[in-house]
Amino acid sequence: MIAIVSRHCLALDLRDDPAVIAQYDEYHEAVWPEVLEALKASGIIDMTIWRRETRLVMLIETGPDFSPDKLVAGPDAHPRVTEWNALMASFQQPLPNATSAEWQPMRLAFNMQAQLKRGA
Repeated sequence: MIAIVSRHCLALDLRDDPAVIAQYDEYHEAVWPEVLEALKASGIIDMTIWRRETRLVMLIETGPDFSPDKLVAGPDAHPRVTEWNALMASFQQPLPNATSAEWQPMRLAFNMQAQLKRGA
């Protein structure tokens, strides 16, 4: 069993178009195998994406070899991963006050377990 070293939370918005949102949801019902393999190879143990209307929140649990830079497909990425990223980018728009339509890291505001341990 792989130990989870850290968790990351990122946010992004989808374009406000019901057809775009439906396509995005449909693609994520069966993510391409090459994309899943690339995520696993980057050190991601688990990833979930939550959606409320156009707002997306991604939760990532990672192992020790993970760097957020690995979320960006480099020149050696499998062509299907590059294709997936371009396709997903076509559905996305920047968060308010963001300069690009890329996943934006969120700051941890509360951790129940950490506070329980501190109070023990």
